[in-house]
Amino acid sequence: MAIEVRIPTILRSYTGGSKAVEGTGDSIAELLTDLDTRHPGLRGRLVTEDGGLHRFVNIYVNDEDVRFLGALDAKLNDGDTVTILPAVAGGAFAFAAALALRG
Repeated sequence: MAIEVRIPTILRSYTGGSKAVEGTGDSIAELLTDLDTRHPGLRGRLVTEDGGLHRFVNIYVNDEDVRFLGALDAKLNDGDTVTILPAVAGGAFAFAAALALRG
């Protein structure tokens, strides 16, 4: 099962500069685990230690926010497109969000 994952600029250091990578998995959680085997450290920038999505990360499956699809349990199908976006606001908040993704 091939799933295209679009990577934001701030996380491309984990993907060798690639804007998009492929991964596999039946859910977002499985996909992120698969991506971490190919691109070590990527999952840690997206998922908290207690297993939830970082507050400053938005993930979309075919333009639908995963928070409304079951979060990390959101189901995936062959050919889906997953987009990872850092949540950005103005001022110091945006800076904090960027730092949270960088680790």
